[in-house]
Amino acid sequence: MHHSDPSTSDPTSPRPVIGPNDPPIPGNEPSPAALTADAAPPAPPAVVVGPAATPRRISGIQLAVAVVGLMAGAALFLSGYSLGRQAATTPGTPGDEQAAFVPFWDAYRAITEQYAGGDVDHKVVIEGAIRGMIDSLGDPFSSYLSSEDYKKSLQGISGQFEGIGAEIAARKVGTGESCTPLGDDCQMVVTKPVDGAPADKAGVKAGDVITEIDGASVTGATLDDEINKVRGPKGTTVTLTIARGSAAPIQIAIVRDVVAETEVVSRSLAGGDVGYIKLNGFSDNSSADFVTALSADVKAGQRKFIVDLRGNPGGFVTAARKIGSQFLASGPIYWQEDAKGNEVATLAEPGGLATDPSIKVVVLIDKGSASASEILAGALQDTKRATLVGQTSYGKGTIQEWEPLPNDTGGFRLTIAKWLTPDKRWIHQKGLTPDVVVDVPQSTPPTQDPTLDKALQVLGDASASVMDAAA
Repeated sequence: MHHSDPSTSDPTSPRPVIGPNDPPIPGNEPSPAALTADAAPPAPPAVVVGPAATPRRISGIQLAVAVVGLMAGAALFLSGYSLGRQAATTPGTPGDEQAAFVPFWDAYRAITEQYAGGDVDHKVVIEGAIRGMIDSLGDPFSSYLSSEDYKKSLQGISGQFEGIGAEIAARKVGTGESCTPLGDDCQMVVTKPVDGAPADKAGVKAGDVITEIDGASVTGATLDDEINKVRGPKGTTVTLTIARGSAAPIQIAIVRDVVAETEVVSRSLAGGDVGYIKLNGFSDNSSADFVTALSADVKAGQRKFIVDLRGNPGGFVTAARKIGSQFLASGPIYWQEDAKGNEVATLAEPGGLATDPSIKVVVLIDKGSASASEILAGALQDTKRATLVGQTSYGKGTIQEWEPLPNDTGGFRLTIAKWLTPDKRWIHQKGLTPDVVVDVPQSTPPTQDPTLDKALQVLGDASASVMDAAA
């Protein structure tokens, strides 16, 4: 995200995400009717009675001026009424964009007042308009979500959801870059089944290309739309048509369940000399669990660490900051650049557990390491605090913010900023290049891990044995 910096765990509040991700809500201005009701009524004209009140003759010129004044007043009144009616029929439209929005409101009124093909659900029309605006950006990381989909997506980022338990991405054929919409050159690819989840048990593998969901082609749809079809209530079944290599497509029926991914896995390697922490996501819980695991290792006297970010798609940037601060005593974790080019540094929090330079750190990355994973890895690489080992990372350098909409209209996530490494590198669609590149042939047996072996060598320890790697 994983999805822009979320400051709260409240799922209804704006949540900036980096991985798979809030401007003020327009339309809260008082209506013209409210303004009229609040205004004081005009005072009645004063009436003078008494001997001093003598008749006065009104000249032709004075009469003409008075008539012109009345006409001008009437024109102003009518003009104000006309503007008031326009504002009332285009609520929330900025005054300086009235002309630009005329076609929109004309189309909306035509649909809601004249469409004869059946009943018009105003809410559905409005949701479609919002979806169309965001889709027009052509940004695979910005999207409109229905009320139910919005809640599901935030649950996914939090590390728990109902579905099949697989990380899925839209990848461009030949380059592996993010893309939209899905089609012949933009595939829906399983990047990682969650260990022990329904997809894993049913035989879904990393690299599988999903071409159909319950018999319906994914072509022409957005990734979010199709992921929401894959997710669903516990106990229900979804059937995926999967292309795997050059073999004929196969269908896999999967019974959905509640998936609570274990985001932090830790163990000791090299006879207890190296602390190994595998991080699968960047939720609020994962950052706390990471600190707990690191604290136990530091207290046990370990001075060498491997942080494994392979296959980690990202999450909340606050989690990336908290984890990065365990290794960096000061300075930026990352820079955030908004739409106007303003740059703001997000600094390391004080009190990190492993900021001592004598503690050696290696970070493992691959093409599945994205977003918040790249923030963490980039920060440790730029500051020379860690050695990156593995393959070039995914390359997602943008931050998304999650915005709930009123009246149960769902919400959207919108790219609101770029993020840059401490040295102000923008790695979008480029990725991070490891300090030590390790090629892993597809034929490598699952009991072997050349990347982990190389990391141990970098730390000055022997390669991991089969027992170590599988422990």
